[in-house]
Amino acid sequence: MRAWSLVEYGAPLQEMEMPTPEPKGTEVLVQVSHCGVCHSDLHTWEGYYQLGGGRRLEHAARGRKLPLAQGHEIVGRVVAAGPDAGPVPVGERRIVYPWIGCGQCDRCKAEEDNLCPKTWPIGILQDGGFATHVLVPHPRYLVDPGNLNPGLAATYACSGITVYSAIKKLMPLPPDVPVVVVGMGGLGLSAIAMLKALGHRAIIGVDVAEEKLQAARQAGATATVRSTGDNVTARLVEAAGGPLRAALDLVNASATARFLVDALGKGGTLVQVGLFGGEITLDLPLMAMREQALRGSFVGSLRDLREVVALANKGGLPPIPIEEMPQSQAYEALQRLKNGQAVGRLVLRAEAV
Repeated sequence: MRAWSLVEYGAPLQEMEMPTPEPKGTEVLVQVSHCGVCHSDLHTWEGYYQLGGGRRLEHAARGRKLPLAQGHEIVGRVVAAGPDAGPVPVGERRIVYPWIGCGQCDRCKAEEDNLCPKTWPIGILQDGGFATHVLVPHPRYLVDPGNLNPGLAATYACSGITVYSAIKKLMPLPPDVPVVVVGMGGLGLSAIAMLKALGHRAIIGVDVAEEKLQAARQAGATATVRSTGDNVTARLVEAAGGPLRAALDLVNASATARFLVDALGKGGTLVQVGLFGGEITLDLPLMAMREQALRGSFVGSLRDLREVVALANKGGLPPIPIEEMPQSQAYEALQRLKNGQAVGRLVLRAEAV
């Protein structure tokens, strides 16, 4: 097998050849056909997550040594399985759920592996889809994409379930109450599509780049706000017709969190999704008096993935823009993402699919 591996943080990926793994126990071997490129891949490539106060969460401290084949939005064909895997769909295409847990705790038994205290995600702490093959610990992590375009289906393993899970944390909400979505990259466009699919009618897209706001309007945002210059909070409140009741921060930096908290109204909820990094200060008595809520949201559950795929197969989920690139250009895709040169989602496509 071949992999385009991270061998040094912040350095170009290197193409490597290695023995194709032989699945053992309950493991399943998948030949990768498509793999999305995500901002989480970028954080892993850089080697850290920026915390508050100048602190960092170093990737090396999480226990994975390099080299590492990144990539966690994976679709491919099942080619082999270990003796304890049971019946597996050899030769069929499957989405790989990458947020692998221990399989034994209450969270995992509830199919909430993403909240397992011992999570070991594919493409982040174990080898992933920037390779011709990926080893999946158990067939329960494989989801049938049905009739979906495989490049689009790959994105549901992260961006799709991430926005789906985050939106559920805002609900129930009347469909004409504005939801503010900050960050109009692939995740933001996914959020607009998901909100529309769930019947929401008032969506405000926010970004620093006009071309991304244009993409948001084309995707169905009913209003947009450019988050540059002064008075961002006031312009958000004006666009929403009053203080905010619901917001998704898909960037989650100090600046975006600040203007959203300042725009939040009584009973308002801000769901923090992005991992850009930073910190803010809060007036704690006002949080209580206004009954405001700040909630974190990290990717989604295995159940969320099945629900998103079912929604998409019923035709209820508009597709987001996808640009496919050869799998061998994984590093170039990361750099385009880093430089803000991607509208929608970049997806790596294998030579043989």
